[in-house]
Amino acid sequence: MLMPKRVKWRKQMRGRMRGKALRGAELLTGDFGLQALEPGYVSARQIEAARRSIVRYMKRRGKVWIRIFPDKPYTKKAAETRMGKGKGSVDHWVAVVRPGRIMFELSGVPDDAAVHALKQASYKFAIKTKVVRRHEEVQGEQE
Repeated sequence: MLMPKRVKWRKQMRGRMRGKALRGAELLTGDFGLQALEPGYVSARQIEAARRSIVRYMKRRGKVWIRIFPDKPYTKKAAETRMGKGKGSVDHWVAVVRPGRIMFELSGVPDDAAVHALKQASYKFAIKTKVVRRHEEVQGEQE
């Protein structure tokens, strides 16, 4: 499962998820991508489940890029624990995803296979997503 090797601070504050993704909103290397449409936390387990479903459907063809990394610790107090006594221990790791962020990229497979693989991966997330395609720039006549 994805998680940082080491962090400066063991526990973080939650923060806000306002606005759109500042970076990571365009396709860099792949021909197809899975783009987030709403803000949310994506856990390391969800990322791994989506990666497995993509790789399984593609059957060792093509290439997959994971564009998000779970670097935020998500804390949780134990069940049936009284309030107080400090913040809970780290339960799992999450990636903060804002609208517009490209989460996965694919290339090297037929169009219908790429779209189907990314659609299968989208079912693993608790946020709305859409499949985006690279727009090839057409050279027009210059006068």
